[in-house]
Amino acid sequence: MTDVAIRAAGVGKSYKIAASDDAPSTAAEAVMRRLRHPLERQQFEEFRALDDISFEIPRGEAIGILGRNGAGKSTLLKLLTRVAAPTRGQIELTGRVGSLLEVGTGFHPELTGRENVFLNGTLLGMRKSEIKARFDEIVAFSGVEKFLDTPVKRYSSGMYVRLAFAVAAHLDTEILAIDEVLAVGDAEFQAKCIERMRQVAAQGRTVLYVSHQIQTVKSLCTSAIFLEHGKLVMHGEVDEAIELYQTSRDRVSMSATDIERRPGTGEVRITSATVTSPLYKTTEDKTIEFLVSANQDYIGKYFVSCHINDRHGTTILQCDSRVTGLWLDPSVEQKIALTIKNPWLKPGEYTVDLFVCSSGVLDSFEGAGRFEIHPVLPYPQAVSDEGLDAGLVLADFDYERR
Repeated sequence: MTDVAIRAAGVGKSYKIAASDDAPSTAAEAVMRRLRHPLERQQFEEFRALDDISFEIPRGEAIGILGRNGAGKSTLLKLLTRVAAPTRGQIELTGRVGSLLEVGTGFHPELTGRENVFLNGTLLGMRKSEIKARFDEIVAFSGVEKFLDTPVKRYSSGMYVRLAFAVAAHLDTEILAIDEVLAVGDAEFQAKCIERMRQVAAQGRTVLYVSHQIQTVKSLCTSAIFLEHGKLVMHGEVDEAIELYQTSRDRVSMSATDIERRPGTGEVRITSATVTSPLYKTTEDKTIEFLVSANQDYIGKYFVSCHINDRHGTTILQCDSRVTGLWLDPSVEQKIALTIKNPWLKPGEYTVDLFVCSSGVLDSFEGAGRFEIHPVLPYPQAVSDEGLDAGLVLADFDYERR
């Protein structure tokens, strides 16, 4: 058997999207345009999600795939697991592939957990006897014994991921591909999954792992790939890839052209922004510093606002300076520091949006910064993900008998 598990040569993936200068900006504009020009054809342009990707991955390697949102990580994983086909180039895989790419894929929602285990094994080409031999081990690892004969559409996201990972990691595949869905699980289960992936690699099988959690990649992976704007920047040492990834996350474009292109009336603009640390503990104070330009011709005062968004893009915190009574003078440059005191944020990655406002929005700086919350929960007992699923943030609470 060849020592190369995966070989990619000149791989590219393109999509056709509506041309940005051709697309209508509102629904009303789209309707009127169709009525006036019923025979007009929509103009499209090519979007290259991946471009000229080439690498080889040996058997038994655990590979971390790093890159900012939109870099092409998930697209690459879909190509490597044959979920999608490349537009250009070739991919050669040695052996069968087990994958967990996103919550909601891989299982039939109407089937029970038990039925889905056998369905997945069958799709991988395994005999029923082979699946039965691994069945008890899969169920024990997942921890969903009580719900095994319940349709998976009734599972919580955490239960779903636990069973899906257990199936992918315990069936006999030569390649295991995991996207960042493990962030759904609790910290204890994440650690269990990382240990299982380490065992898989030690058995001579290949692991592909996409994650934003730097510490996890560092502890698991033997090498890494770093992608940026759909291109392969490097394939090699984990520490080098992490350094490139962290640098790319901290690099926010502040050219005059990019500043002027941002939404807002533009009387004053945010000219720099910094999150003081890329990694925080759950309950640790978070500090964001930024500069706002001066405009002596602008009449009136303004306030600033900061939005903190989770990995799904949901705004979980909004901090307006006007709530604290702070209005700012536009005639001088303002250096502003926002400290968010003792917020109980869930483990994961967060983005920062900054706004300068008066009667309207003067500047809108989305993606001004980002930070990560360390995956350690501030509770004295280990908790399951079902105990945390419903909320957007954690809370400092206690129960007592009365």
